[in-house]
Amino acid sequence: MRGRLLASYESYGEKRVADMTGWWGRADVLSDLGPALAGLHQGERPTTVMGPESMGFLLGPLVAIATGTGFVQMRKDMPEDQIADQVLVRNTPPDYNNRTLRWSVRRRNLRTGQRVLFVDDWVETAATAQTARRLVEAGNAVWVGAVAIVDATEGQERRDLGLRSLLRGRELW
Repeated sequence: MRGRLLASYESYGEKRVADMTGWWGRADVLSDLGPALAGLHQGERPTTVMGPESMGFLLGPLVAIATGTGFVQMRKDMPEDQIADQVLVRNTPPDYNNRTLRWSVRRRNLRTGQRVLFVDDWVETAATAQTARRLVEAGNAVWVGAVAIVDATEGQERRDLGLRSLLRGRELW
């Protein structure tokens, strides 16, 4: 899996912008991503998978299928008055673009005691994953850990979040 991911990854421009479209365009990579990511926390027994808009909406269901669980969407700016449902809301610390984002989940989708595995494609500052954990805790659910295709974090975040990945950022540059 790692070899296929590395072979289909590209970056472009002076700022070395990541182009992961090669991953999404290969059926052999897509079919194995869910089981590969789920296997990073094998034995943790999640009861649901949560992923952020937008790539988490692609990866999350793949991991949910592999773990035999359901999927919870983590959305940007989901106001209660527009969706006629209660939501849990938390803001991120500054992300990789130095932005603070407002993330939400529908309250009814996180139940007390539920064991949540967070999934995303790329973790740079861990701001989104940290916010996901706070949302999980606000819903009285249990944080199992986090998985990503690429972990480009530096420091304590990886251990604090239980973050495991298929690739490290330094392998791509």
